[in-house]
Amino acid sequence: MPNNQFKRGELYSVINGMASTAVARRLQKNFRQAGLEITIEQWSILYHLWKEDCLSQQELCNRTFRDKPSITRLIDNLEKQKLVKRTASKSDRRINLVCLTDAAKELQQLTIDLANQTMNEALTGVLKDEIETVKKVFQQVYDNLK
Repeated sequence: MPNNQFKRGELYSVINGMASTAVARRLQKNFRQAGLEITIEQWSILYHLWKEDCLSQQELCNRTFRDKPSITRLIDNLEKQKLVKRTASKSDRRINLVCLTDAAKELQQLTIDLANQTMNEALTGVLKDEIETVKKVFQQVYDNLK
């Protein structure tokens, strides 16, 4: 029997979307309760810059799966909050690099701790081998469709 026989509401993307939205809402709530004025979308940009600072806007688009207008808007808002700054690339002045400020670097540990707390809340009662199975399934779905 094919793997695509679903009852209404059982489609993987629906289930995954619901879970993803619930986690994002909880993380946003945890950020607010900690007094942080950043959105989940802004945090995703900071997260990638903490992994590798001074990335081009195009590279941030690639890593976050967002389009250029969305990235531009997010970076504009992060600049207003003095969490990132744009600098022209030394090798190609047409490219803007997005770099962390000291204020953003100071947020790293707190936000990572809040993200870990949120995931612990989300995964309460879920066994480690179940998590690994879900990760494998979603990776296979992604690989099949990329």
